[in-house]
Amino acid sequence: MTLAQVIVTLGGLAFCVFIAWFFWFAPKGQAKAVVSEGGTQEVAVTVKGGYTPDVIVVKAKQPVRLHFTRQESAACSEMVLFPDFNRSAKLPEGEEVMIEFTPEKAGEYGFQCQMGMLRGKLIVEPPTNG
Repeated sequence: MTLAQVIVTLGGLAFCVFIAWFFWFAPKGQAKAVVSEGGTQEVAVTVKGGYTPDVIVVKAKQPVRLHFTRQESAACSEMVLFPDFNRSAKLPEGEEVMIEFTPEKAGEYGFQCQMGMLRGKLIVEPPTNG
């Protein structure tokens, strides 16, 4: 192998590692839901190369309303799926789409695009006693 071939090969490998990190391992942020006057927990999520925030914290036994806004045209981000809550939604580019459900049990639940490349996590904490 020539020096140029080695450099190109190493550059290609580095690019593959960057792509894997960007889509699957790079943290996009965490957000705790804000409770509206009606008692619904709400979080705005931007879809652009991933979900921001990609970790959402809510309380169990309280309604959740997630506001998704897709700011890209990539085919992968056309839908978001919440398999544990039997919810999904099409995300038209530039439009806000709401997904509503009430998590009954505390735990960690994944959400993702239909291809599984964009991923997020919903952390459901036990309900507040009081």
